[in-house]
Amino acid sequence: MRIYHLSAECYPIAKVGGLADVVGALPKYQNQAGQNAAVVMPFYNRKFVHENTFDMVFQGTTLLGTRRIYFEILKETTDKLGFELFMIKIPGLLDRENVYSYPDEKDQFLAFQICFLDWINWSGQTPDLVHCHDHHTGLVPFLMYHSSLYKRLAQIPTIFTIHNGQYHGAFGWDRLNLLPEIDFYKTGLLEWAGGINPLASAVKCSWRYTTVSPNYLHELTINSNGLEYLFYLEGRKGYGIINGIDTDVWNSATDPMVPAKYSLTTVAKGKQKNKELLCSRFNLSADKPLIVFIGRLVVEKGADVLPDAIERSIQQHGDNVNFLILGTGDTETEMALQKLKDFHPGNCAVFIGYDESLAHHIYAGADFLLMPSRVEPCGLNQLYAIRYGTIPVVRSTGGLSDTVIDFGDEGGYGIRFNHVSVADITHSINRAVELYADTKKMQQLRKHMMSLDFSWGRSAKEYNDLYETLIPKL
Repeated sequence: MRIYHLSAECYPIAKVGGLADVVGALPKYQNQAGQNAAVVMPFYNRKFVHENTFDMVFQGTTLLGTRRIYFEILKETTDKLGFELFMIKIPGLLDRENVYSYPDEKDQFLAFQICFLDWINWSGQTPDLVHCHDHHTGLVPFLMYHSSLYKRLAQIPTIFTIHNGQYHGAFGWDRLNLLPEIDFYKTGLLEWAGGINPLASAVKCSWRYTTVSPNYLHELTINSNGLEYLFYLEGRKGYGIINGIDTDVWNSATDPMVPAKYSLTTVAKGKQKNKELLCSRFNLSADKPLIVFIGRLVVEKGADVLPDAIERSIQQHGDNVNFLILGTGDTETEMALQKLKDFHPGNCAVFIGYDESLAHHIYAGADFLLMPSRVEPCGLNQLYAIRYGTIPVVRSTGGLSDTVIDFGDEGGYGIRFNHVSVADITHSINRAVELYADTKKMQQLRKHMMSLDFSWGRSAKEYNDLYETLIPKL
């Protein structure tokens, strides 16, 4: 089965969020299961491109409104990522360093989608399925089925995966002229709230749409930035499939970024050694429970309540708890955390920025990972923590509800709370501190977590099973 994954991000080429992790792993595991999956993404002038070799496999011109643009399809020559990687390069439009935030961003992704369709159309390809990811690729299903230019592609199934339903990529009707020739009787399939909405269009036009967890599929009917009724109407087409993690990368026994390697049988000694090294670096005590936060310091992640919650917890537990924060984001939150570190240098450490190697070390050395997210479609951090025997402390939302069971319930291994509030977070921290004192229970939970399967192998099978329902049997 020939599958094209179409995405704005893909790890390790260009990563802004979890979208990149999914697109960088899912095709690899699908290929290991016998599929023929490839990734198509925009060209970015980044380290990966300079350090690897690409062949130009196609070149052409197309129209973006009245503007004639030249494009190239570049293929990475070695398939070193476990799948074929294609990048679409457009001089002056898709040849920049950053993924987002350019003033002509909508033109960039619109051109990306058109060039992809022109390439597979003109080169005579007929993939078995096109899998689109987030609003940057949301117009592809509509154009495949309702543009006269792509009639040959109209029978190809499409799946659209929503990684974050808060972002729609919407724009006004004044830009309709930028689209290729379309059936104007079908423009209602582009429309939502008075404008052209790529995410809404993809939900309407794709054969199936998926979300990155079952619970998030339900939450979109309650909170999706104005698309709630659409998700209610199109609910029969929706499937929730939990993201996986790349267990080749996230393996505490082989991870090159983990100083002290460990496995299921050596988790106690391994985590303690990593914790000691981590605490030594940040002037913390390895004898106390270490509670960490890794991620963007933004409201969506609940980071705005972290300073007050940490302050109250230190007041309650005195010198018997440590916190380590790794992240960057809102300036006021960063400053509040830095001030907290200055007031409690022996109990709180803060690293403003992001360091992939340090993140891996923290997962391996921490006792608890705190995720007070307001929105978390799936979440990967809690899966990394589980894989490394670090107990997740999470708010019950989105994929966090699907992947973390409270240790007070049968088969549980984490700590869950309901509200993004100082009271709920500090109560959960109290539970974590009490649990830490029960060494035997901690070891049982760690081993239980590390034996769970949240791999992409499991998730890839669910996607492949969904594909099979859409593709006619020969």
